[in-house]
Amino acid sequence: MITLTVETEQGNVVLLVEKGANLRDVLLANGFNPYTPITRRLNCGGRGICATCGVWVEGSALAPQHWHDKLADGFGYPRLSCQITLDTDLTIRLVADKKVWGGRDARRATWFGGSGA
Repeated sequence: MITLTVETEQGNVVLLVEKGANLRDVLLANGFNPYTPITRRLNCGGRGICATCGVWVEGSALAPQHWHDKLADGFGYPRLSCQITLDTDLTIRLVADKKVWGGRDARRATWFGGSGA
């Protein structure tokens, strides 16, 4: 089992999930929505195309595997929950202030001088 910690404005929630589970699917199944009211119905369904299911990955060396997620990570945007396979313990934070996509945080960029934190 994998420990997934979801940081919310109300506090942290710890979930035990099967190794190999998809992060987006786990979030939705447990009442956490990585989407906004606009994108709940207008999204790509987990195909890694629309970037509306972004979450912040906290303090992890979890390397992105999908090209779109690599770009998000490299430039400091939220990571695509639909492209993250849970194979190690992970802490994530839902993006509270997004309208469609989450905004850029240059400190999180792994390219161009960011710390990747």
